[in-house]
Amino acid sequence: MDESELDRQIEQLKRCEYIKESEVKELCRHAKDILIEESNVTKVASPVTICGDIHGQFYDLMVLFKVGGEPPETNYIFLGDFVDRGYFSVETWLLLLAYKVRYPNEVTLIRGNHESRQITQVYGFYDECIRKYGGANVWRYCTEVFDYLALGTLIDGKVFCVHGGLSPSLSSLDEIRAIDRKQEVPHDGAMCDLLWSDPEEISGWSLSPRGAGYVFGGNIVEEFCHSNNISMISRAHQLVMEGYKCMFNNKLVTVWSAPNYCYRCGNVAAIMKLDENLNKEFIVFNAAPHDERHIPAKKPAPEYFL
Repeated sequence: MDESELDRQIEQLKRCEYIKESEVKELCRHAKDILIEESNVTKVASPVTICGDIHGQFYDLMVLFKVGGEPPETNYIFLGDFVDRGYFSVETWLLLLAYKVRYPNEVTLIRGNHESRQITQVYGFYDECIRKYGGANVWRYCTEVFDYLALGTLIDGKVFCVHGGLSPSLSSLDEIRAIDRKQEVPHDGAMCDLLWSDPEEISGWSLSPRGAGYVFGGNIVEEFCHSNNISMISRAHQLVMEGYKCMFNNKLVTVWSAPNYCYRCGNVAAIMKLDENLNKEFIVFNAAPHDERHIPAKKPAPEYFL
């Protein structure tokens, strides 16, 4: 894609103005060409900044870039759940995708449980595409790209990043690399677990109350880190009121990047910076001030927390 054209689209999207349907189609085509070359577990070098769920909260993403720096000056990993719930899933997702196409080595996007056709038809992204574009074509282009997103990232061979968590079906990164990821998120199995599971202060495995994935304890994290020679797992997927949460002797960290989630939860958000030695620094931030955000008339969808 022409770089100046991409830069124009990025500037337009940064003003929270969505781009034409024909431009979305072209952007998604180029994104798929880039993503298809990536492994299920992409490799990223430090220093890097890790971001959790965004959920269509466009103006809060602008705050994130303000405190963390913009691509390509900052190397980013986004841990999924770009869409649904917030008012601006279209602009949020397309901006991140345009950054990925423009700076493929500085922006890493991995798949969350909301990067799914079924989930987006319930939690807002589908309806938003219909409302803004008058049809389902843009939703179709975007959800096709979801199928190409990586399932995880490995930083310096030492920090494993994933949206949700681990799976009883997987004991190694090589097993994750062997998954056929180019599909709608399954209802169960290894790929589902990576996107849906959660850590908990338990021992072993337990069924997840979410109805998909598992709950896993500190001993599971310890075993996985030891057998794969990694030092930490970084994930998102769970609302954390303080923006981040370290567990299991700092072997697992949850990063949450949607402040005042659903515009009512009152939480702060965070991003995690890792330096060249993989030392952690958390930057905590609040939601964008009321006078800096446009609120559309339509209220966001359902109450239930995924």
